[in-house]
Amino acid sequence: MDEVTTVKRLVLVKGQSRREVAKKLGVSRNTVKRYVEGAPVGVRRPSVRERPKSEAVEARMRELLGDAPRWTAGKQRLTATQLWRMLRGEGHDVGVTLVKDFVREWKRKLAEVFVPLTYKPGDLGEVDFFEVYVDVKGVRQKAWMFLLRGMASKRDFAWLYPRQDQTCFLDGHVRAFEWLGAIYQRLLFDNLKPAVAKVLAGSERLLTARFAALANHYLFEPCFALPATGHDKGGVEARGKGVRWAHLVPIPAGDSLEAISKALMARLDAEAAQRRDVDGRSVVELFAAELPAMVPMPKWRFVPAEVLSVEATRSALVKVKGGHYSVWSQWAGMTLTAYAGVDYVEVRGPERPPVVHPRVGFGRREVDYRHYLPVLAKKPQALRQVADELMPRLDVRFQRAWAHLVDLHGPKQAARVMAQVLKATVAEGEDVVATRLESALLSGEALQLAVRPPATGAPPLNDEALPASLRNVDVATARAADFDALLGGAL
Repeated sequence: MDEVTTVKRLVLVKGQSRREVAKKLGVSRNTVKRYVEGAPVGVRRPSVRERPKSEAVEARMRELLGDAPRWTAGKQRLTATQLWRMLRGEGHDVGVTLVKDFVREWKRKLAEVFVPLTYKPGDLGEVDFFEVYVDVKGVRQKAWMFLLRGMASKRDFAWLYPRQDQTCFLDGHVRAFEWLGAIYQRLLFDNLKPAVAKVLAGSERLLTARFAALANHYLFEPCFALPATGHDKGGVEARGKGVRWAHLVPIPAGDSLEAISKALMARLDAEAAQRRDVDGRSVVELFAAELPAMVPMPKWRFVPAEVLSVEATRSALVKVKGGHYSVWSQWAGMTLTAYAGVDYVEVRGPERPPVVHPRVGFGRREVDYRHYLPVLAKKPQALRQVADELMPRLDVRFQRAWAHLVDLHGPKQAARVMAQVLKATVAEGEDVVATRLESALLSGEALQLAVRPPATGAPPLNDEALPASLRNVDVATARAADFDALLGGAL
């Protein structure tokens, strides 16, 4: 600034020429001119350089970049270096730096501009799945974290699942709504297969039947991000990464995914009580404030299990989602209804109670031999073969009786006796027969005799069925002579 003042003083006050001042101070006459005319100090006008090579190939670069989506896909994209090679191959004498600068500016102009959003209480929640690792009973395995994030209060719900299928997807929503006690008016999703059957024009989507049923049941509006983008629901995307780093490192361990999920939710709720916004309000307080604006819970709970029609084989087995499960032997050959949940399979049929099994993986089998008691009562050798799997599922008194029979007679004869025990169990029930087995083991009575139903007396005869001489006869103690007299009177 001293130089500026000096120049202006010499020219404007003392009347010296600009040429004379420039020569005296050793600066250019243009600088003197700018100082005298009051141009901004330190600001230079950008000089425009002619770029004849760039202008010559600019049209061709635009053409190639515009046409590239037709012959590229996914991550196999046209890079600036590859574009430069193509131009050189066509005979254009252009430098790689010039091409990179052009491509950078091309991308900048096409880049989407984001709008900073505000969120109304109770309005929007964002949902996504995230791949994680956990240790279940000492075995490391991959799991999927369902995450629902309320955008106004930043309240989170997370749960771990063994799969990323539709049943787990629906179950995550049911658990989230029950945990929160209300439903967000709108939920934003990726175009996941469990939710979207077909992507239509714009924001329109054809929903899968079961997801549409979930949305109708809980009365929320399903919204969807643009295909192949992540920024439309950047809140849950960023939060999923944060939950993995803050709460799943080191890798969590537990006896089941449910136990690990409950521990995770306890940590998230503790964090929600501590984390505060710029006004000093905690996430819990913010969520309590938005509850009145949320959709209330319906009276009935939505069942996320998938409903299937299955055929029971002659072995009384049904196939559900790749796993094989036993049913009551009376249902063999029938068409039944199966409910495939996240971690269970329930099968329903006529007359008998529903059958519930833990869900198993593809190709595995879950058999409860109690379902085959009527068959095993007729097949002692089959009973002998499956006794080790059957007895632990029965009352402990059956186990003691089986061990006693094996020690006393050996497994072959023991199976024959136990078949009679199972026959009585089918007829009278497990508790009744177990009580008789316990008494017989204490008294030393033969088990096959102990489980027989007690003998009932002969039905009484009415007077019309008796000869007149035998009516109203009361015999206190029978004697042979009395029988002779009675028979003589009857004749």
